[in-house]
Amino acid sequence: MPALPIYAVIIFFGIFVLLQLLFTVKQQTAAIMERLGKFHSVKGPGLHIKFPFIDRVVNRINLKTMQLDVPVETKTKDDVFVKMKVSVQFRVLTEQVYDAYYKLENPHEQITSYVFDVVRAEVPKMKIDDVFVRKDDIALAIMNELQEAMNDYGYKIVKALVTDIDPDQAVKDAMNRINAAEREQTAAEFEAEADRIRIVAKAKAEAESKRLQGMGIADQRREIAKGLEDSVEALNKVGINSQEASALIVVTQHYDTLQSMGENSNSNLIMMPNAPSAASDMLTQMVASFAASQQLGESMKEKGVKSSDK
Repeated sequence: MPALPIYAVIIFFGIFVLLQLLFTVKQQTAAIMERLGKFHSVKGPGLHIKFPFIDRVVNRINLKTMQLDVPVETKTKDDVFVKMKVSVQFRVLTEQVYDAYYKLENPHEQITSYVFDVVRAEVPKMKIDDVFVRKDDIALAIMNELQEAMNDYGYKIVKALVTDIDPDQAVKDAMNRINAAEREQTAAEFEAEADRIRIVAKAKAEAESKRLQGMGIADQRREIAKGLEDSVEALNKVGINSQEASALIVVTQHYDTLQSMGENSNSNLIMMPNAPSAASDMLTQMVASFAASQQLGESMKEKGVKSSDK
């Protein structure tokens, strides 16, 4: 019976030794193994053997891509304080696991220091508007600086991103007011241009309307003159001379006008009192007037011919 506890102790000891002898490493992980306090090897994913009490796994290094968010507050060239967040994506190089573990105590602090240094060197050269426009240039400068510095420590910088730019609230309000004012100015310029186009189009339309109206009046007058000419020729054929024909046409047009005015219900026509012979007198006066005008024209022509002969 006393032998049973001894067997139990031996079995327990054997299991303990076996557990100390075997160990596993997960995928995308590297195990740093030391032998008697000195670096021995780097073990990749899978099952491995180590000597109990002699070999020891001192650390397991994550080989996945990791991200470190670094908040930075700095000042721009135009004295605006701005808060920025820089996201650095990095990973340990598989072939440099030794450097990553033994050469660098705290990689996060190291990366943070380089980010602060680059941001506070680049941003003060820019105005606040340029910071937003050239954030990719800032990120590229951070990545180049980090890549050069961290490569010796076994770290690869995958990407550096400026993920947030947050100036003071008063500055943001001022930028919004400036943007709103510029948009209102642009809108006013477009409205003024639209008004100018409408005015020019209206002026062109009015000019075209006047031109067509003038052509219509000219055509109308030509037709009236042609009609009068035909009327005078017709009256001459029945023995009425040109002066009498012109006077008769004028009188006829006079009475046609009175008739047209009388047909419009909205017009008021006032007839001056006259004698029954008024029409005959008006015709006689017109004939005399036309005859006098014709004589005056012929005498002026004769004086012009005499003066040219001299």
